[in-house]
Amino acid sequence: MDRLHLLLVGVDGLRLDLATRARAPHLHALLARGAETRMTMPVPTISGPGWATLLTGASHEEHGVVDNRFVGSRLASFPDLLSRAVFADPSRTTFAAAAWPPLVDPAGVGPIIHTRDEQRRAERHRVVVRDGETYGYRTTDAEIADFAVAGLHAAGPDVSFVYFSGADEAAHVYGAVSRPYVEAVGRIDVHLGRLLAVVDRRAREGEPWLVAVTTDHGHLDGGGHGGGEPEVVASFVARAAWNTALDEWPAEMPPTELTPRLLAALARG
Repeated sequence: MDRLHLLLVGVDGLRLDLATRARAPHLHALLARGAETRMTMPVPTISGPGWATLLTGASHEEHGVVDNRFVGSRLASFPDLLSRAVFADPSRTTFAAAAWPPLVDPAGVGPIIHTRDEQRRAERHRVVVRDGETYGYRTTDAEIADFAVAGLHAAGPDVSFVYFSGADEAAHVYGAVSRPYVEAVGRIDVHLGRLLAVVDRRAREGEPWLVAVTTDHGHLDGGGHGGGEPEVVASFVARAAWNTALDEWPAEMPPTELTPRLLAALARG
C-alpha cells in the first residue's frame, strides 16, 4: 500500500454554524465520514496571523505575523506543513494553490508556504497563485479549484494545501448572515466536492488519504473580524480518511496543534 497522502483545505472566514448540511453537503459528508475538532483562534483574528499559526504550528508571538502586511515576520524560522513534511521525507511531493498571494506567492509578502525553489524547479513542489484581491474570489476560487482537481488527479501529491476565500469576501461586503455569504459557502462546498471526488477515485485504486478542512476565523453577523467575539474566534478541523484509520484527536485543541498532528499522521501513515 502507498504511503499516506494528505490534503488540507483552507476556507477563509467560514462559520461552521452557518455552513449547514443543506448549504454545504460535501463538508457535512466529510464530517459524517470522519471527525471534528474545535479550535479557538487567538486575537487578532486576521488571516495573516491565523494562517501562519495553522500552517506552521507557531504562535503569533513566535512567527511575528500580526496583520496582513507581514512586517516583522519570522516565518523563515518556522517552516510550514508542506516544507516540514518534505524535510522529514525528501522523496515527498507537495502542491499548494491559493488566490490570496501571501499564502503561496514566491514573489509576494510572506509567503507562509515556503518557496523551496529547488524543488519547484524540479517539479516536486507545485505552486498555483491567483490574485483574488484584484480579480475577485468568485472567479479565482474557481480557477484554484480547476488547477487543484487537475493536480490531484494527475499527480496525487503527497501533501497538498488548497485555499478558498470567497466566503470571507462575501461576509466583508454583505455580512455573514446574508444570501451572498450562503451562496459563497455553497460554491466553495462544490469546489470541495470536486476535490473529494478525486480523492475517492484515487482511493479506489488503493491509495490511503487523509483530508482535513479548516478555517482561520469566523465573522460577525454583519461582517468583519479581528476581535475576540465567540463567532469570530471559532474554528474547527473536519477530517476523514480513506484506506487508513483516523488518529484520535481531542474534541478541542489550540490551533498550534494542527500542523504537528497532521505531520504525526503522515509519519504513521
